[in-house]
Amino acid sequence: MIRICEVGPRDGLQTENTFFSVEQKVEMIKRLTAAGLKKIEAVSFVNPRVMPQMAGAEEVLARLPRAEGVSYAGLVLSRSGLERALATSVDTLHVVLAASDELNRRNSRRTVEQSCQELVPVIREAAAAGRNVVGVLGTSFGCPYEGNIPLCRVLKIASLFCEAGCREITLADTAGLAHPQQVRETVREFRKSFGNVDLGLHFHNTRGLGLANVYAGYLEGVVRFDSSIGGLGGCPFTPKASGNVCTEDLVNMFHQMGETTGTDLEKLVETARWVQTQAGRQLDGMVMKIGNGSANG
Repeated sequence: MIRICEVGPRDGLQTENTFFSVEQKVEMIKRLTAAGLKKIEAVSFVNPRVMPQMAGAEEVLARLPRAEGVSYAGLVLSRSGLERALATSVDTLHVVLAASDELNRRNSRRTVEQSCQELVPVIREAAAAGRNVVGVLGTSFGCPYEGNIPLCRVLKIASLFCEAGCREITLADTAGLAHPQQVRETVREFRKSFGNVDLGLHFHNTRGLGLANVYAGYLEGVVRFDSSIGGLGGCPFTPKASGNVCTEDLVNMFHQMGETTGTDLEKLVETARWVQTQAGRQLDGMVMKIGNGSANG
């Protein structure tokens, strides 16, 4: 079964010009869970003065229904973010670090080494508190400022995070630079070093290769993918970065292939159209524009 982490309420909204209220965010998440999605990246514990789109994380979590089998995740970039997260009921912490010094400075005002020094203890503390921790490594497939990122650097950070207590690692293509052959080679090398670690992939569709890269990862045995309803999203610190792989398009692809996702495609399309009206602009998803054939999977 394909496991989807829906990142629309966090990654998807962080670059929108239209700010979603707490009520809109809660409604969005309710619609996503009603469509069958079991893991939602619901909030970010970043300073709202830096990223006002992410304001109200605690209030959003407090108002979300607790449905059986549904887990909510929150993004953490620092110790202050951890302190906020541990004061809430959030199930999973997505501890994020970019493998590129330049992008990491723009995102968290720290070098990669400085972020590792801060985040390794953060991971240990979160794991000791009983929270599931996922290490999300941005620019794993390349950086718009530094170009190629040596895979050995990505694997070293992954090792530090796993030793500190991460149960899962997600390799993220922040700038949408990855291509299918690179994805397959990267997954193979990761497996050699971390055979038992749960690996996920996070792609942006900046150059139109998002779903192709998902399929490349799938061919190497990956079954956990991040995606965003309607194709929302982008990194505010990455030039010309477009949205994430679109959830309903990803689901449609896997359903056509005979894979199960546990989601209702028709409800996902309805949700994407609702989000489009709230955002006040046309979203990038393809299936939402034409409807769908098979609804369930």
